[in-house]
Amino acid sequence: MTMKVTTATAHFLLVFLASTISHSVICSALGNETDQLSSLLEFKNAISLDPEQSLISWNSSNHLCSWEGVSCSSKNPPRVTAIDLVGLVGRISPSLGNLTFLRNLSLATNRFTGQIPASLGRLRRLRSLYLSNNTLQGTIPSFANCSELRALFLDGNELAGGLPGAGDLPVGIEALVLSSNRLAGTIPPSLGNVTTLRKLACMNNGVGGGIPGELAALRGMEVLAVDGNRLSGGFPVAVMNMSGLAVLGLSTNGFTGELPSGIGGFLPKLRQLTIGGNFFQGNIPSSLANASNLFKLGMSDNNFTGVVPASIGKLAKLTLLNLEMNQLHARSKQEWEFMDNLANCTELQVLSLEKNQMEGQVPSSLGNFSVQLQYLYLGLNRLSGSFPSGIANLPNLIILALDDNWFTGSVPQWLGGLKTLQSLTVSYNNFTGYVPSSLSNLSHLMELFLESNQFIGNIPPSLGNLQFLTTIDISNNNLHGTQRLNIVVDVSDALAYLHHNHQGPIIHCDLKPSNILLDDSMTAHVGDFGLARFKIDSKTSLGNSVSTSSFTINGTIGYVAPECAIGGQVSTAADVYSFGVVLLEIFIRKRPTDDMFKDGLSIAKYADINIPDRLLQIVDPQLVQELSLNQEDPVATDENAAHCLLSVLNIGLCCTKSSPNERISMQEGSVLLDMEQRVLMEEIVTLLPVERAVATTRFVLGLLRTDMILHTGVACRDALEMRASKQLKEATHEDLLIPNTGNFVETLYDVDCMERMLEQFIVTVHELVGVRSPVRLATDIGRRLGG
Repeated sequence: MTMKVTTATAHFLLVFLASTISHSVICSALGNETDQLSSLLEFKNAISLDPEQSLISWNSSNHLCSWEGVSCSSKNPPRVTAIDLVGLVGRISPSLGNLTFLRNLSLATNRFTGQIPASLGRLRRLRSLYLSNNTLQGTIPSFANCSELRALFLDGNELAGGLPGAGDLPVGIEALVLSSNRLAGTIPPSLGNVTTLRKLACMNNGVGGGIPGELAALRGMEVLAVDGNRLSGGFPVAVMNMSGLAVLGLSTNGFTGELPSGIGGFLPKLRQLTIGGNFFQGNIPSSLANASNLFKLGMSDNNFTGVVPASIGKLAKLTLLNLEMNQLHARSKQEWEFMDNLANCTELQVLSLEKNQMEGQVPSSLGNFSVQLQYLYLGLNRLSGSFPSGIANLPNLIILALDDNWFTGSVPQWLGGLKTLQSLTVSYNNFTGYVPSSLSNLSHLMELFLESNQFIGNIPPSLGNLQFLTTIDISNNNLHGTQRLNIVVDVSDALAYLHHNHQGPIIHCDLKPSNILLDDSMTAHVGDFGLARFKIDSKTSLGNSVSTSSFTINGTIGYVAPECAIGGQVSTAADVYSFGVVLLEIFIRKRPTDDMFKDGLSIAKYADINIPDRLLQIVDPQLVQELSLNQEDPVATDENAAHCLLSVLNIGLCCTKSSPNERISMQEGSVLLDMEQRVLMEEIVTLLPVERAVATTRFVLGLLRTDMILHTGVACRDALEMRASKQLKEATHEDLLIPNTGNFVETLYDVDCMERMLEQFIVTVHELVGVRSPVRLATDIGRRLGG
């Protein structure tokens, strides 16, 4: 039967249908917004700490699209499309997997723990996921269903398991960054099927095996960084098909063999090549010059041989060239040609040729290098000749290292013109003469290593003006005997104060030559309290007075006490041991880490077996000569000087006893050293040469000042006063140039003025002695003389 629908009925049905649809849409919109709100609040509830109050706006009084870190679409109803938050602590709630319209999720640089929710793999609209720099654990879930995902950054976590293969990744992914996790296994060959991949970074993991040949299909690859893993095999041939590659990082793995001779031709767009820390060998390919955009080239710590190709100078954009720790050589002018050509690299900032087999003089073309050069490392080679003059044309140097070579001659005064220099290392060479006073112009200098050369005389007092200087090593040079003793006396006084002050002992825990600094009055100070800048609550055992602590603190090899090296109790006796090692090093002129000290032989044992019978055979020959001691003829040896030297070394032995309870305290050591300092001073005066050219007026006046401070005998003082008075009457204008300790310029005085100053000087010393400490006294007198 046919039913007829009237106009009224049709109208009613249309209205009813529209009402139903509208109600359904409204309910759906409200339901979706409720779902979004619920998911976001669940995420908030999983946050245990919000120190930056990023979620303070996440409450019912604000619409969720106005919450901090939340972005929504402009369509109605609004959908959450992005979340970007930092500084949170807690776990990532699986509820985020319900935000089906989410396109960008950035939770990098938080402190999230736990696993990555597998629910994130359901976000089919997700385009980028950044979870870098958290503490996420577990394995990497599958993201195969995130069909629009292009960037996946999971670096800087604690993720374990293997790298995801093609089956766990979306077809169109472009960037996969998994560096700095705990991933293991091998690189899945199936990644070769992800042909859209442009960036693969899995640095600093535990990935092994080789780089699969299947990756050759990734022709669009621009960044391949697998540094810091356990990869092995030859240079990955698959890479040679990646003609658009800009960054290739293979460093710190176990790769072997030679580099392809045509590498630069196959990879012409290379901008960074880092392959250091492997076992590559053979020559450096000259074809690298074809990669004209290369600005960073790191090939250190391999077994490369031969010469540095001269064509390297064609890399005009090069900013870093690191070839250190190889077996490269340069002996002839032709083999040094690469240095001439590097002058064309006008943007070069870092050059390291350390630990190779470079020989002869450094080419003068070094002076033609870019003025942008900031870091120059030439140490541990066989370089010889004088200090490289070309360095004078490099005004922006920050670090200069010339250590462990065969350089001779003096260190030039112009070095003080390198105003930006922060670290200067010229140790283990054969430099002679005085340490240039111009170094005091290096106002930014933080480290100064001069050890193991043939420098003579005193360290320039003006170095005390360098406010940023924290480390200076002057050991194993030809310092004056008095200065050596003055240094150990100052250090012993400092440690005695630290150990026996009224507020409880302070244990330094890392005493060594580089932690001993000299101020403008040549007074030694103990610095770098990095391991023990705190006061230890002391507890004294019944059997001894050694203050101890339960803290386990490691010092520096060679200087650390035996009980600390095996994790024993730290005590003031540990500092005493380190002080004894420093004392022995200064007078024997051998470092405790010298190659001869092995198989149980330490510097302390070495001194113990040779003292007293072979005293003159083990101390620094320069010191023996300075004190007029004679190894061959005992009769000709000055007994007082020898006795003084023996007493000082015996103090070192008393400080380095294997048992902490057998060592003397720093108070005892300080008193003994003060006595020996006076004895040595008196001995020096008796040996003072008659020739004025050797013992200048300034030198004699300096001795007189030291004599007054040390309370030496009357005979010694009278002898010095007579000598000073005589030399003043015969002095030339040049003799009377006296350094002004206020601004370190030299001032000219006439003879009458000098005699009056000498009289006033003696009166001043007599007034001050006994009233203030020798350190402050020396400074005060110096200022009066200079002012």
